[in-house]
Amino acid sequence: MLALAGITVRYGEREVLRGVDLTVPRGQFLAVLGANGCGKSTLLRAAAGLQPMAEGEVTLDGGAGDPLVLAMVFQQIHLVARRTVLDNVCAGALGRLPLRHSLHPRLFPRDLREEAMACLDRVGLADRAHDRADRLSGGQQQRVAVARALCQRPSVILADEPVAALDPAASEQVLALLAELAHDEGLAVVAVLHQPSLAARHADRIVGLHGGRILLDGPPDQDVDILYQPQTRPEPAKSLS
Repeated sequence: MLALAGITVRYGEREVLRGVDLTVPRGQFLAVLGANGCGKSTLLRAAAGLQPMAEGEVTLDGGAGDPLVLAMVFQQIHLVARRTVLDNVCAGALGRLPLRHSLHPRLFPRDLREEAMACLDRVGLADRAHDRADRLSGGQQQRVAVARALCQRPSVILADEPVAALDPAASEQVLALLAELAHDEGLAVVAVLHQPSLAARHADRIVGLHGGRILLDGPPDQDVDILYQPQTRPEPAKSLS
């Protein structure tokens, strides 16, 4: 589970997020929608510890005995183009390996390579494991990025506009994959999206930000048009669940 309590972020004198409270349970795929500048990406970066907060607390609860790990999937995929797909996925485990393993992929242990192959199989790309990463399509590269995140053994996956640079077919595949991981692996998955129609098809729940606050929180078939209309003083969140 991911829990955000009272998240407030300021850029100078400008308040980008205003006391946001949000809980995402295991097994749920949550889409975050809203107009440009409403604080969507800032919210994910704050949750991941990449954005300093003026106020608030982030809590991870992986359940009894589970590791508390949060993995991030970015719009810019950041694969190492000249390395193999398998090496890129193995890189997701560097945080739990001795430093020497980061010096060269040949130093990745066998059990890690087997784990990375299982992650690639989970995203449907085991047959491309030994190809160079730059030989894959954009959608395939993003699926490799998801496999790399899985190799971190996360309890939570945050995806910041993961399909913004993909064509419609690849976008559907990546979001369907994220939903499957939430449901089948019991992960809490949160994705910032710009396309309400994609969120409606794949998410279990939609949260809408407006002016740095949660304005909507409910099922994927809710009307989200209000998020894209001018409003000077957003009201508190209206739950439709």
